[in-house]
Amino acid sequence: MDRKQKILSAIINHFIQTAEPVGSKTILVSYDFKVSPATIRSEMATLEKEGLIYQPHTSAGRIPTSLGYRKFVEELADFEKAKKTAQTEIAKVFEQYKVEKAREKIYDAVSILARTSQNVSFATLPDNKRTFYLGLSNVLKQPEFSHNPIQASQVIEVLENNDNFVSILGQLDIIEDKANIFIGEENIIENIKSCSLVVTKYKLEGFNGYMGILGPIRMDYPFGAALVEEIIGLIKETD
Repeated sequence: MDRKQKILSAIINHFIQTAEPVGSKTILVSYDFKVSPATIRSEMATLEKEGLIYQPHTSAGRIPTSLGYRKFVEELADFEKAKKTAQTEIAKVFEQYKVEKAREKIYDAVSILARTSQNVSFATLPDNKRTFYLGLSNVLKQPEFSHNPIQASQVIEVLENNDNFVSILGQLDIIEDKANIFIGEENIIENIKSCSLVVTKYKLEGFNGYMGILGPIRMDYPFGAALVEEIIGLIKETD
């Protein structure tokens, strides 16, 4: 690629990125041409005579013409480099899409669990750094907590301390795809020994996490376990 072609390529690439007319000084500074400003201006004048660039206003820089773009596409563009960049960007966006898709399914599942169990439902999100929960009001309405504000506040503290809650779930002997029941003191969460957990592990869109319900020891365990297993089966079917 000779100097004139490199200048044309620089003008087109810069205009693609900025949508602003490109001046000789910009070309010289941004693309590190080892020539004088006068040489850049001379080459740009030649490109303009050849109909490859034009000046939209007096005192403005130049922008490519359709003919300039055609020459760029046919002779100057690096399609192999562009292909690698496209692959990298698609992989990046696709990974983000997978996380968003998984989160959406988790949000729906937790919402369904909260409505059907009438307890707190929760799940660790795909990045496993945060716990999403719903239905706190369900538990606070239970006699055990409405008559004991301290126990109620302890439940809230545990759920809001995401890092600690996720860490504790990791210490429990939880079997994947099966509802694991931890009653009262068995749940090892010091501040909520007045509660029980029904929890399982899930795999979704390549991510691992925990999902379950938290409620008073007086909860309906068979029903809660069935709900957790059904909802895990449901999100797997839509995976």
